[in-house]
Amino acid sequence: MSDQNPYGDHHLYGSSAPQDPQARKPAPPAYQPTLPAMPGYGVPLRGPEPVAQGQGWQHGGGSQQYGPGATLLTIGDIAVTETGIMTPAGLLPLRGAVWTVSDMSRTESKTPTYAIVLAVVFALACLLGLLFLLIKDDVTTGFAQVTVNSGGKYHAVLIPVRGPQDIYAITQQVNYARSLSA
Repeated sequence: MSDQNPYGDHHLYGSSAPQDPQARKPAPPAYQPTLPAMPGYGVPLRGPEPVAQGQGWQHGGGSQQYGPGATLLTIGDIAVTETGIMTPAGLLPLRGAVWTVSDMSRTESKTPTYAIVLAVVFALACLLGLLFLLIKDDVTTGFAQVTVNSGGKYHAVLIPVRGPQDIYAITQQVNYARSLSA
């Protein structure tokens, strides 16, 4: 067996030369470049400081932290805590947040397949089988869009809707978030 293993595993091919230059692993470079942190991802340990009334924008360190606290409400990928709003776009201040909800769903009334089959079968026997065509099912498809705008950041989430009760529940959650933001 005179074939050399190009992958450097000499035990399988019977080579006893561990000093083979092809088997050596190259040393990593002395400098490893790193990428800067992507803004807007993750939860920062400290966020922007709240603005005291009449003082304008405060820059620099302070004593109040916006870190994640107890989650009071979750709407899609938006989590509302005691002191802030956590989104994939970053941590937003809770005070003064503007919430909107848009119903982008539609409800259609359709005749189900079993009603059509029963109408055809019983229409041959008697004309009363056509009454099966009066059976209707309501099918709701679409999304509810919830947006939040606070601290110069904006985030929107689409939540799938299966019925009118889902729109009502999402609207009630947004109303509770509005009351926390006031």
